[in-house]
Amino acid sequence: MLQTKDIAIVILNWNGKALLKQFLPSVIKYSHDAIIYIADNASTDDSVSFISEHYPNIVIIKNNDNGGYAKGYNEALTYVIEPLLCLLNSDIEVTENWLQPILSEFNSNTNTAIIQPKILDYKKKSHFEYAGAAGGFIDKYGYPYCRGRIFETIEEDNGQYDDTKTIFWASGACFFIKNDIFKSLKGFDETYFAHMEEIDLCWRAFNANYTTKYVGASTVYHVGGATLNSTNPKKTYLNFRNSLFTLVKNTDNNWVFRVLIRMVLDGVAALRFLLQLKPAFLFAILKAHFSFYFNLPRLLRQQKQLSKRSGYYETSSIVWSYFINKRTQF
Repeated sequence: MLQTKDIAIVILNWNGKALLKQFLPSVIKYSHDAIIYIADNASTDDSVSFISEHYPNIVIIKNNDNGGYAKGYNEALTYVIEPLLCLLNSDIEVTENWLQPILSEFNSNTNTAIIQPKILDYKKKSHFEYAGAAGGFIDKYGYPYCRGRIFETIEEDNGQYDDTKTIFWASGACFFIKNDIFKSLKGFDETYFAHMEEIDLCWRAFNANYTTKYVGASTVYHVGGATLNSTNPKKTYLNFRNSLFTLVKNTDNNWVFRVLIRMVLDGVAALRFLLQLKPAFLFAILKAHFSFYFNLPRLLRQQKQLSKRSGYYETSSIVWSYFINKRTQF
């Protein structure tokens, strides 16, 4: 029977003293007996000395460089032995008893490998937060969306997702996973650097017949974009590129057709940015596609090595449903 002391809460940090100062108190207050780690990605501010001075009971793991979310966690988690991992963004405020429903789900269902809580917006606490909301799904062209958030439309939390439900992917903002399963799946794909690596990991877990769950009885509040906000073209580049990576690596069949359709849709998005006079975002999509072409031989080698399982996606296109049929709620 898993208990709170079996949970390692691992917060990845890079020059994030202000965020740690603001959000660590809630984690410490409401995470009794859990072991808290700071995984530092070679920060150049004084965040590590701040933790050492003010929170001596927190375990600090120092990575050699800033390898982003994927490499940073992969390196740090080799030192973590607790059976349950909670990968927690530094801009998350947790709530009272947030860990108990998570433990209950893991203890009740042995096939549950990954769990996400309800993620609400720290800046507008009545609404879901973009990065995860009430659990993630993916359409047949590899576009991710959430219960509570489809593209830029975000729902108000009226208790409509207070359930426990099997989902396809869990948000990396607050990501629970069994330690042995994380390591058996060989962790995150470090070529992603950041963004969508958790979707790739959940897809690989799905293909290995593990289950990912959303537990609405546990709530956290996420600032979102504190490290790389949506106005940064680099975020657009990483999201578009990594989405294509994920689709090729993990899809079961007909990947060529799906990727071709996806790239046409990406072209429409690029044209939209051009009409909005946002050329930096257009070039970010072009750069993402060129990087995809360059990496395609490696992705195809990975595709052959990974197990596959059908039935991962919605049979329809979320792009068509949202922009043509005006479907704005899950």
